[in-house]
Amino acid sequence: MRTYQDFTDQQLIHLFKDGHTDALETLVLRHKDKLYTSIYLLVKDKYLAEDLFQEVFIRVIDTLRSNRYTEEGKFLPWAMRIAHNLCVDHFRRVKRTPTIKTSDNHDIFEVLNFSDESAEQKMMKNQSYDRVRRMLDLLPEEQRDVIILRHYADLSFKEIAALTNCSINTALGRMRYGLINLRKMMTEKQIAL
Repeated sequence: MRTYQDFTDQQLIHLFKDGHTDALETLVLRHKDKLYTSIYLLVKDKYLAEDLFQEVFIRVIDTLRSNRYTEEGKFLPWAMRIAHNLCVDHFRRVKRTPTIKTSDNHDIFEVLNFSDESAEQKMMKNQSYDRVRRMLDLLPEEQRDVIILRHYADLSFKEIAALTNCSINTALGRMRYGLINLRKMMTEKQIAL
């Protein structure tokens, strides 16, 4: 396999269109952490995030192969838009799907435990991550999305504004208020990370 590490995203896309499939692998590896983390923080399920991540690149490949990709912007914001839309579509489907409840009215999938790790290992490994995630869950959706896209997906405020259909100033304001609210929560609950 040739190494394409020094190529730009646009060059990799052109190489893929010209039949160099390993150029796409470089593109996927380059952006997988940001895309997967953003998806995971929105859906909060490891396996669902993996499925949605794969679906993002299926859509990317289909779009590239059918020559519908326009080079107006950067590759990552475009792929992030696809990921965000897939997450929104997932939540719309879930809203319409009935849940299976146990006799004491809990969702069956919250009761079942499929993990190989012990509870102690899991707690030690994820303690501060869980605290941050719980605090993020308490934020209004608009603030939470901006923080996730900025800190975990490393998008610029211009890219976030385009992705969330708001102005740059609105995205900046949501970020500011989101961080203020996180600080308040940490102070009130005396949480140290």
